Amino acid sequence: MVAKDYPFYLSVKRANCAFEVPTVTSPAKETEEPSNKRVKPLSRVTSLASLIPPVRATPLKRFSQTLQRSISFRSDSRPDLVSPRPWSRNMPPANTKRRDSKLWSETFDVCVNHMLTSKEIKRQEAIFELSQGEEDLIEDLKLAKKAYHDPMLKLSIMTEQELNQIFGTLDSLIPLHEDLLRRLQEIRKPDGSTEHVGHILVGWLPCLNSYDSYCSNQVAAKALLDHKKQDHRVQDFLQRCLESPFSRKLDLWNFLDIPRSRLVKYPLLLREILRHTPNDHPDQQHLEEAINIIQGIVAEINIKTGESECQFYKERLIYLEEGQRDSLIDNSRVVCCHGELKNNRGVKLHVFLFEEVLVITRAITHNEQLCYQLYRQPIPVKELVLEDLQDGEVRLGGSIRGAFSNNERIKNFFRVSFKNGPQSQTHSLQANDSFNKQQWLNCIRQAKEKIICAGKAGVLNSEAHFLLPPNGSRVPQGEATLEQMDQSDCDSDCSMDTSEISMDCERMEQTNSSENEKQIETNI
Repeated sequence: MVAKDYPFYLSVKRANCAFEVPTVTSPAKETEEPSNKRVKPLSRVTSLASLIPPVRATPLKRFSQTLQRSISFRSDSRPDLVSPRPWSRNMPPANTKRRDSKLWSETFDVCVNHMLTSKEIKRQEAIFELSQGEEDLIEDLKLAKKAYHDPMLKLSIMTEQELNQIFGTLDSLIPLHEDLLRRLQEIRKPDGSTEHVGHILVGWLPCLNSYDSYCSNQVAAKALLDHKKQDHRVQDFLQRCLESPFSRKLDLWNFLDIPRSRLVKYPLLLREILRHTPNDHPDQQHLEEAINIIQGIVAEINIKTGESECQFYKERLIYLEEGQRDSLIDNSRVVCCHGELKNNRGVKLHVFLFEEVLVITRAITHNEQLCYQLYRQPIPVKELVLEDLQDGEVRLGGSIRGAFSNNERIKNFFRVSFKNGPQSQTHSLQANDSFNKQQWLNCIRQAKEKIICAGKAGVLNSEAHFLLPPNGSRVPQGEATLEQMDQSDCDSDCSMDTSEISMDCERMEQTNSSENEKQIETNI
C-alpha cells in the first residue's frame, strides 16, 4: 500500500498503534510497594477514517452535456482533509436545517381538491412545484450572498475581484426569478389553483438568456475557488459554514451550482405540466411554445459553455517547445473528455481528448495556477490506433515494481499509439476502474467515428458541388438534432455520460448493416 494513494493511510497507521495509559492509584494504596507486573495495553483504537473508504472522485469529465452535469474536478481539487478544530470537538452536532417538500394538495383547502379530477390535481401539483422551486431558488441565492460573499468580503478573506470571479453574475439572477415568482403568485386564485400559466412562461423564458455569462464562467470560478481553498482562512471559513445548520450540509460550490441545475430542469417541469393538461385546454399551445423556447436557450448556452470550458483548458496548456503546438488544438472548440490516467510506470498523466486531437500532459503549478505541461507530441485522433488491453497484459515498468505489484495494479489498461514516418508514440494508460476505462474507450471511438463521418460528408458535398444547377441552389441540410436532456438532475459529484454518436453515423451504420444482411441472404 502506498500512502499517497490513500489519503487516510497515515491517520489509520497512527490510530492503530497501541498505547499505554498510566494507572491512577487511590490514596490508600500509595504506601504499597509498586507492582512489577506489566500494565496490559489498551485495545487498539481504530480511527473513524479507517471506517470510511478512500474518496475516489471520477477521473473522467465529459462535456457532451455540459449543463446537465455539474462541473467537478478531480486533479484540480482533491478531497479536503480538514482536521477537527478544538472549538468543534466537544460541541454537540448542530441541527441541520432541512427544507421540507410541499405539495399543492397539502398547502391549500382540501375541499377544493375533491371538486377536481385526478388529472387536474396533478396539473396543479406540477404548477405549484414550478412556483415552489422558484421560491427555494431565490432563498438559496440570497443565502449564498449573505452567508458567503458578504462576510468573506467584510473580513477580507478574499478580495473583491476574487469574489466577483467566483460568484459571477449571481446577483443579477435574483430579481430575474423574483419576477417569475411574482407573476405566478398573481395569477393564482384565492383557492390556490392556477388556470393559465403558459402565456406567463412564454413571456418570461427569454430572460434566461442572461444565464449565458453565468454558466460560461463556472469553470474558471470553480478553479479559482479550489485554489483559494489552499488558504487556511478560506478553508476554515467554508468549513464553519458547512457545519452550520443553515448550509443543509451543502458547501459553497453546491450553492453556486444551483442556478445551472435549475436551468436544465425547466424543460422537465414544463413537460410535466403539459402532460397533465387536456388537449383542448387553452394552455396547450402556449406550453408547447414555452418548451421550444427553453430547449433552444439551453442548447445555445450549452454550446457557449462548452466553448468556454475548452478555451479555459487551452489557455492552461504549457508547451515545452514550439514543435508541440498543433493547429488541431488551436481550432478545437470542445473538450470531449479529460481526466487523470497513469502510464505503465505509474506516472500520473492528465489526458485531454479534444475534437480531433489527443493531448497527454502532466499537471503542474505555474504562477500559482494549475496548468498542464505537454508530456508528448499531440496525437491526431484520425491517425490514432486504440487497443483494449486485457487485465494482466501490461507489464509494469521496473523490475522491483513488477515483482511486488498486485493484481489491482495491472488492471484497466488500454493503449493508444500513433505512427507517422519517423514519429511514433505508444502509451499504455491505466484508468481508475473498469467503468472509467470503458468511458475512455467509448469517447475515443466516437471521436474517430465523427471524424470519419465528417470526412464522408465532405466528400459528398464536394461531389455535389459539381452537380449544382445553374442557379446555384443547394439542397438544404437537415437541422442538427438538439441533444436530449437527462430525465434526472444530478449532483456536483455525479459522473459521466456517454455522448451520443451523431445521427448521420447511426444512419450509415444501419444502412451498411442492412445491406450486409441482404447480401448474406442473397448468397445463401
